[in-house]
Amino acid sequence: MGSFSITHWLILLAVVVVVFGTSKLRNAGKDLGQAVKGFKDAVKDGENGDTKTLDNQPKVIVAEKVEINKDNT
Repeated sequence: MGSFSITHWLILLAVVVVVFGTSKLRNAGKDLGQAVKGFKDAVKDGENGDTKTLDNQPKVIVAEKVEINKDNT
């Protein structure tokens, strides 16, 4: 009742291959690999200080003040 055995994993793998097909799974794996590689490159660039901003202007955040009146009448 705890974890899955090897036969459960093999049956699950067979069902996934039948449902999605090998070409879709291959493309999904390739896309995932490219995404991970891009993320690693971005992290490495961030550590090197190569981050670039579009402008050198300070960022301004505008917030609206909202008052709520709680009248019990």
